[in-house]
Amino acid sequence: MRGEPLVEVRRGPLTESVHEIAACAVDARGEALLELGDVDAPVYLRSTAKPFIAAASVKAGVVERFGLEPRELAVMAASHYGEPFHVDAVRSILRKIGLPESALQCGAHPPYNAAAAAELEARGEPFTAVHNNCSGKHAGILALCLTMGCDPQTYLEASNPAEQTILEFCARMTGDDPHHWPVGIDGCGIPVFATPLRRAARAFMHFATLEGIDERDARALATVRDAMLKYPEYVSGTGEFDSVLMANAGGTIACKGGAEGVHGDAAIGRGVGLGLKVIDGARRAVAPAVLATLASLGALPEQTARALDAEAHPSVKNRAGRNVGEIAIRRAILEKARKK
Repeated sequence: MRGEPLVEVRRGPLTESVHEIAACAVDARGEALLELGDVDAPVYLRSTAKPFIAAASVKAGVVERFGLEPRELAVMAASHYGEPFHVDAVRSILRKIGLPESALQCGAHPPYNAAAAAELEARGEPFTAVHNNCSGKHAGILALCLTMGCDPQTYLEASNPAEQTILEFCARMTGDDPHHWPVGIDGCGIPVFATPLRRAARAFMHFATLEGIDERDARALATVRDAMLKYPEYVSGTGEFDSVLMANAGGTIACKGGAEGVHGDAAIGRGVGLGLKVIDGARRAVAPAVLATLASLGALPEQTARALDAEAHPSVKNRAGRNVGEIAIRRAILEKARKK
């Protein structure tokens, strides 16, 4: 897969590193507004697919059966940072569905939030699977298993009917055939599909417009989207990019990042979907690339751009905290990539 050298890291008078970006944006008719790099090579969406995974569970009736609340739906769509309110939301889902934390098969890692990790350590408490950034997604899939009457102990298997339901829902959003696309195993253990950025952009366009899809699918997407917009801090964490972008966009952008530099954005006001990948997977290039691309599409409100200026133009600091460089965008490349 190839991209274009959109993001550069400057130190002193020189460009020290360059990150290539591939991206595609489509409008409500599915027509390309922007194509950058190779947008037709399959890309594992990783956690960028979580809003659609959550929506598959919502469509199946988990909200009605278990009385799930918007903050719990938001954490189902999250890559959360293990802050206490994240953990509480996941535990609340598990209580409502009547399963113990040991039912989570995502593995354990320390909270990504440094303060939350330090607090656990200070109390002498071990981190567990509930602190995993994907635990909300896993709790939601367990709820789906129970709703469908399939085995929650095998929920990681692609052959489990719950996983098949998820893959079929995601395929309807991207326009893929779920029986013929590449499927791997994500970092948390569930099946993860690969689709071109052109089709990822289509999925996020549906997330933005709620049009051109089955009415029941649209209602499920709207429920998840509303929950993410109401509780953006549950989607990643305090001060983290996805949460900050949604909180400052005033309901005009719903977004979700994934591992290896993948990001999806639903520009609700414009009816535009964006799929983007940093080719080398570098996280530091994601926010500058996403914000610059949204701005080039006229999909980033001015007040949001001002509020996120530090994310759009991060400083490079030395060990003493002194600014010694910057991460910048080669804007001419975006202009050439625009189709309209």
